[in-house]
Amino acid sequence: MTKINGSDAMLKVIYDWGIDHIYGFPGGSFDSSMNAIYDFRDKMKFIEVRHEEAGALAASAEYKLTGKLGVCFGSAGPGAAHLFNGLYDAKFDKTPMVAIVANVPTSRQDIDFFQAFDEDKWFLNASVWCRQAKTAEQIPILTDEAIRQAYARKGPAVIIIPKDYGWQKIDDTFRVNKDAHPADNYPAPTKASVEEAVKLLKEAKNPTMYIGLGAKDAGEEVKEFAEKFKTPIMSSYLGKGVVEDKFPAYMGTIGRIGPKAAQEVQSATDLVVWVGNNSPFSVLWFPKDAKVIQIDVDSAKFGKRHSTDVSMLADAKKALRAIIDAGEERSESPLYKAAIADRENWDAWQASFKNSDEMPVRPEPIWDVINKKADDNAIFAIDVGNVNVDSCRLLNLHDDQKWTTSGLHATMGYGAPAALTAATVYPDREVWQLAGDGGFAMMNQELLTMARYNMHILNIVFTNETLGYIQAEQEDESNQPLSGVIIPDNDWSKVAEGMNVKGVTVRTKKEFEDAVDEFKKMDGPMLIDVKYTHEMPYSTELNSLDDPAFVKKYQAEDLKPFSYFAEKYGLEADAATGASQHEESEPEEDPAPDTVSGASQH
Repeated sequence: MTKINGSDAMLKVIYDWGIDHIYGFPGGSFDSSMNAIYDFRDKMKFIEVRHEEAGALAASAEYKLTGKLGVCFGSAGPGAAHLFNGLYDAKFDKTPMVAIVANVPTSRQDIDFFQAFDEDKWFLNASVWCRQAKTAEQIPILTDEAIRQAYARKGPAVIIIPKDYGWQKIDDTFRVNKDAHPADNYPAPTKASVEEAVKLLKEAKNPTMYIGLGAKDAGEEVKEFAEKFKTPIMSSYLGKGVVEDKFPAYMGTIGRIGPKAAQEVQSATDLVVWVGNNSPFSVLWFPKDAKVIQIDVDSAKFGKRHSTDVSMLADAKKALRAIIDAGEERSESPLYKAAIADRENWDAWQASFKNSDEMPVRPEPIWDVINKKADDNAIFAIDVGNVNVDSCRLLNLHDDQKWTTSGLHATMGYGAPAALTAATVYPDREVWQLAGDGGFAMMNQELLTMARYNMHILNIVFTNETLGYIQAEQEDESNQPLSGVIIPDNDWSKVAEGMNVKGVTVRTKKEFEDAVDEFKKMDGPMLIDVKYTHEMPYSTELNSLDDPAFVKKYQAEDLKPFSYFAEKYGLEADAATGASQHEESEPEEDPAPDTVSGASQH
């Protein structure tokens, strides 16, 4: 009978599942698996990252971009510990991935040996499934099970391989049966739930939609629903891109990272059609007496963020289609008219700065170039920080463009690893990494990886010399002196050049446009260091257009308060102000520091 090394059997299973590349960084405890990677060099590509965290984040990004799980590895001890951040990103964003973790030889476990710790206990919380092989014969079985569990439970699975088992010879008898693994096929809604939803839609005065990532395959139905029932659409940050940003009824993301209109419209609705959305910040939004039609495939989500009147355990596409077919077309509500006008006012205000010559350069001129120059199938790997605010408000996704970020875990440093993934799985598409100087500093060593594999990635670093997202939080929410947020300027173009990546520093829109044009003509990676404004983005949380100082700070003279549009289109006063979501109370004292909302409202 044919024999095979335990680690070779592991890679054979991975390859037979249709996975042809793996991210990682070698270590002594992983020697047997590195030998297997060498044996499979003609079948599987090894992407050698410069830090195991980058490998784990890259594997997490893979499913977000492709719908197929990614695989990473780390050696025993520090290599394993470095994987945690990527695993938690996958767990929080319900992303299937597999992490292979090496362990010291079985004879060296539990005796305080070099680089040894109780890996199985540590990885339990960071994964949806975790097992250590107890024999070499278990390795292919557990590898197959890890992949199955990752897909089934929508999260990271971990398999731990002792070094000695990887070298042992076992019978080459295990065969993968991946064709028996069906694609997700979620149910249609019940007839009764559709009838209840149609009834609420008919009775509502000012209905809206609130979509999340769970609506990603239902973009056409979302638009048709909005057009038929005249519902303004709002989303979580991860729901951006379900419909194109230019769609007139799309107000954008609710919360501090989103545009003004979304934040205002949510407070004036009396019915929310809540689709595939589990944003934890949803508890802060919508009138408490607003009715909710919630569509989700996970029964644990119903009523979790807001009381629910109709629960539809169903596929978003099927549920929306059923309601569209059964419901009667509505005329435009006062809220719908006010929302459209509010968004148009916001768009015009942002557009007025596209050719601003302010120095340091404002966001609008730079993002205008990104929107005009990016290919129709470009992929955007977006880091975490104020870049989320700017991308949420200014990046106009369309056609076959894709984007990814770290959502609920919201880890800085996500952009570079995600860009590696995009360039690996889509080598013929244009990849943009968009990152602030704070986040980019955390994973900038991956420029070496991009250069090594000649990846055509455009790295944009927005250098504003501050941890801007936290600065805005300290100023607007905690009302505290700035503490720990100022970071020194750095010449990132020189850093890039030192890592064999073309580097350019720009300070104006024209310089940025010229640099992008240069990238489009070249092979390999490039970095553009944009010396960016130090001013914070417009605060939709404060949104104090009746305060002259606020208006002056944000140059918001052309923005109109929502009450203007509400009055113009006959929206009731309590709905226009969001008063219905609050009990009557005594006049408020000066605001106390915010201790409950959390750091990242996306």
